[in-house]
Amino acid sequence: MKPFDKKGFFLPIFYIILPDNPNLGKRMNYILFDDNRREYLLPLTYFRPVADIRFGILTIRQKWENYLLSKTSTLTEDYLSKKFPLVRGKESLLINGGICPNKELLNAINKLEPNQTLAKGETIIAMRLTFDDLDKPFVMDELSQTEVQCEIPYTEIYYPWDIFHQNEAALRADFELLTKGKQSQPLSKTNTVIGNGNLFIEKGAVIEGATLNASAGPIYIGKSAEIMEGCLVRGPFAMLEHSTLKMGAKIYGATTIGPYSKIGGEVNNSVFFGYSNKAHDGFIGNSVIAEWCNFGAGTNNSNLKNTYDNIKLWCYPERTFIDTGLQFCGLIMGDHSKCGINTMFNTGTMVGVSCNIFGAGFPRNFIPSFSWGGTSGFSTYNLKKALNVAFEVYQRRNVNLDDIDKEIFSIIFDHTLQFRQE
Repeated sequence: MKPFDKKGFFLPIFYIILPDNPNLGKRMNYILFDDNRREYLLPLTYFRPVADIRFGILTIRQKWENYLLSKTSTLTEDYLSKKFPLVRGKESLLINGGICPNKELLNAINKLEPNQTLAKGETIIAMRLTFDDLDKPFVMDELSQTEVQCEIPYTEIYYPWDIFHQNEAALRADFELLTKGKQSQPLSKTNTVIGNGNLFIEKGAVIEGATLNASAGPIYIGKSAEIMEGCLVRGPFAMLEHSTLKMGAKIYGATTIGPYSKIGGEVNNSVFFGYSNKAHDGFIGNSVIAEWCNFGAGTNNSNLKNTYDNIKLWCYPERTFIDTGLQFCGLIMGDHSKCGINTMFNTGTMVGVSCNIFGAGFPRNFIPSFSWGGTSGFSTYNLKKALNVAFEVYQRRNVNLDDIDKEIFSIIFDHTLQFRQE
């Protein structure tokens, strides 16, 4: 799929045969689309549309669905469309999946007339299209007859480091959205609470013998999550359902732990999408970790250069390292990647999907997807073996690795060959 923006790029031809929408004619059909930022957010978008990135507490899709009070579908890469199908309606509102909602922005989008586009500079925020517009090939400039320029401020992600760098603002906004009008579960008296900040505990969460400091930001604990004794937590912080903080963990904000994760050691200003484990001692800071990742005991990453220079990070579409503009930037790790005990990641390291990293010393700071090895060199991680590991890991979480997932793995394996050969 080509970039979905205003710069004259052609969109792909869509010939969509889908079952009738039961809501056809009853309500607006909402579609979250990927624009060219998807390439800049790799490897985090190999297995998901941009809208399914966790940012704050919720994914961007979950944020929009909370505001819209409606389900959304997705316009994304062809190879992801089976897992994230497009649903069409009599009229559709297409919304940029990399932009987060707020009340003012939602009002502006809902005011769009048919064939109108809401834009800010070169960025398409939203467009209102008819049923026929999604059935025929078209050029971006022909999509709408009129354009409305937006002056409303909003939060968005464009690069991987935006996720941890702006996580505090997103976490605070999500905390307000999720807890408004709700009553927190009581906190056990074995815990110590510092500050008068907001603390919200969902049903079934277990917290014993921990120290929670909400003076610098809110703390959100999801359903059936557990914080074990001796943990030190400083907000802003969120952990989602069925996740665990192991004994003695030290967590600095703004940090998000997605669902079904196990976290120990020290973590600072990082986002774990979910289903990932860093269960032992070691430091992870200013980092973004996708799903199904695992860290061996004693794994650490550097997040600051000794020279205090800005950190450069690998950029997929530009095929080089680019300046993040940040002094603090640690590790970006794609889905299904894993590392052995005592692994060391240098400042600004980018790890692709389905990598297996081990051995002494610092590996290179760009590790292509499906790489196997370490400082002594890398070979290609056999696709069949990678799928077998994914199957076993999924089984541990009672998740099914189906044929669609296997096909996505295979397509990503072929697509990323170019980076393994460089």
